Amino acid sequence: MKLHDIKNKNLILFQAISGSRSFGLATENSDTDIRGIYYLPKEDFFGLNYIPQISNETNDITYYEIGRLVELLQKNNPNILEILASPEDCIQHKNPLMDLLKPEDFLSKLCKDTFAGYAISQIKKAKGLNKKILNPIAQERKSILDFCYILQNQGSIPLKKWLSENGKIQEKCGLVSIDNTKGMFALFYNESGDLNYKGIIQNEEANQVSVSSVPKDEKPIAYLFCNLDAYSTYCKDYREYWKWVSERNEDRYNVNQHHGQNYDSKNMMHTIRLLQSCKQIFKTNSLNIRVENRDELLDIKAGNWSYENVMKKAEDLIRSIEHYHSISTLPDYPDLEKTTKILIEIRENLYQ
Repeated sequence: MKLHDIKNKNLILFQAISGSRSFGLATENSDTDIRGIYYLPKEDFFGLNYIPQISNETNDITYYEIGRLVELLQKNNPNILEILASPEDCIQHKNPLMDLLKPEDFLSKLCKDTFAGYAISQIKKAKGLNKKILNPIAQERKSILDFCYILQNQGSIPLKKWLSENGKIQEKCGLVSIDNTKGMFALFYNESGDLNYKGIIQNEEANQVSVSSVPKDEKPIAYLFCNLDAYSTYCKDYREYWKWVSERNEDRYNVNQHHGQNYDSKNMMHTIRLLQSCKQIFKTNSLNIRVENRDELLDIKAGNWSYENVMKKAEDLIRSIEHYHSISTLPDYPDLEKTTKILIEIRENLYQ
């Protein structure tokens, strides 16, 4: 079943403009997102052709089957609760049966996890993005040699610098582990190569240094420390950074680069909006998705707020949520029995 099928067969129970236009945050460049609710023909619902959700290719038009909708409402899914709270001027079609579904029958303390929990995950993501933007990692990958140091006097110098200053190459070095230490090695050197030392690493992709068999009468010329922990951290950061580069939305990234605030301003605007909704739920026992601080939120989206100020606002909202959640009279969870009976009543009316 496709979008045109639920329209042609008059299966739509509810349809509304959603997203930035319903929040009151639309600008001249905003897309028009549509969210709706439908029901299946009786033979599909009772048969083997149950379809819980239908979307177009870009997901800016999405419809939920009535049962799937109630299931997600019972879980206090923010996107679905926002459909139910659509402003009147955004509602394009509404079957009278939809009046049986009221937001107050679903709002519960679970919203702290679904609204604020998701927002906090986005804040962590923003902090990770901030770190990536401020600390770019060169595409040329470092080797483990870059994390090796030669002990010298009361300190150390990078191995590569030591090799260069002393006219030596790593391939003619031999390492022997030093007992009762971590990452410490005695370094030997064989100019002729007749002792067959393995070198410090055998290739640039090596993830650990090599140890060699060294004759007992040979004397070390230096002591080397290999910081394997730092190398492992670098490898992890390198993979994550270049994965992010390959997957990032270049248009969004370029906008963020243009305003220079080192965070995804559009995402953080919606994160703040979500936290505001969560605070409102516990403060008023209701959900009104049309924002009252449009200019402030669009200012954040435009990158006119510093990263630090956006984070401070988010942290202040989280503290307010904790307070209002602690004194809220909302139930811990939605009444599953009551809301399921409402779904049954709607289905009975649809299939009578």
